[in-house]
Amino acid sequence: MMFEFTTPSRIIFGPGAVKQAACIVQNWGSKAFVLMGNTPQRAAHLLKQLRITNIPFSIYAVHGEPTTTLVRKAARIARETDSDFVISYGGGSVIDTGKAVAALLTNSGNLLDYLEVIGRGKEISHPAAPHLAIPTTAGTGTEVTRNSVILSPDHQVKVSMRSQSMLPTIAIVDPELTLSMPPHLTAFTGLDALTQLIEAFVSNASNPITDALCREGIQRTAQSLFQAYQDSDDREARENMALASLFGGLVLANAKLGAVHGLAAPLGGMFSAPHGALCGCLLPHVIQANIQALLSRSQNSPALTRY
Repeated sequence: MMFEFTTPSRIIFGPGAVKQAACIVQNWGSKAFVLMGNTPQRAAHLLKQLRITNIPFSIYAVHGEPTTTLVRKAARIARETDSDFVISYGGGSVIDTGKAVAALLTNSGNLLDYLEVIGRGKEISHPAAPHLAIPTTAGTGTEVTRNSVILSPDHQVKVSMRSQSMLPTIAIVDPELTLSMPPHLTAFTGLDALTQLIEAFVSNASNPITDALCREGIQRTAQSLFQAYQDSDDREARENMALASLFGGLVLANAKLGAVHGLAAPLGGMFSAPHGALCGCLLPHVIQANIQALLSRSQNSPALTRY
């Protein structure tokens, strides 16, 4: 057996972990480019940390899912403000934008040069700028993955910018940041995490490390997703879902996914539907199709046993 396992250089997990952010980045460069979501006031404590530590920064708000237009604009502003490292504070869309911006800060050319499918798929030759990823939702696990999913409105498809160097330098996963998630967002992001864990578990690229993370993550999701949906202040449920999301990102980066995500990407480009909702709708049907296909080949398939 031979396999690799890729992670950011450091993962910090736990309630209150976000308080370490400014200390972590204080020697990273002269100016931070801070990306955040639709509610900038949620990041007030992070910005206060940066001010107290005398770290200059520029702010860019990511509204909705990252698009080719949004990423190009964010990268341009990051360059114009002489930013030399990135902090992403928000959901999957914010962190995906941050990963793309960090890579474009240190690599010449434009976004389409590096996009798969609709672009040139050019290899990223220089390491991305230092990037601190701080998720405020529990679903995508993108803080520990090496690709950025970007919507091209012109092509009506979601595609990836992908490179080993796009892994965030450090990920801070603080479950307390997810307490303010509304029920519908809790459900959609949680279904995304569950889908990633299941697809990686039955992937032909799985390995003993991803298997262990998948089993643990699936169990935690089963115990806590509905509880977090019903009671947003349930800290144990929020912590379990933050871990499940983190594990989902780790296994995605190392064992790959399956047909659910293969279908969700083009559907997400065609329709304005949350990614996690698409995954949740597709998951039982893809599982059924996969089981039927496996049964038609052999009754003793290892993947069938996993299902």
